[in-house]
Amino acid sequence: MGKAVPQNIKSKANILLQTYPTEVPKDFDSIKKFIDSFKMPMSKSQRNLIAGFLARKKAQLKA
Repeated sequence: MGKAVPQNIKSKANILLQTYPTEVPKDFDSIKKFIDSFKMPMSKSQRNLIAGFLARKKAQLKA
């Protein structure tokens, strides 16, 4: 079983997905750059968790 994603990460990712549904890229590295473009104060691990969660959500929406 994988790790559970914290609620604050899920909420930030869902806000980004609702606000920019077509601009969010599909792959992990592009999502990291997309998140960095907002200059939000967050740690590297938080950014990676949000990017991973968004990548999984985009894959689920596609399927």
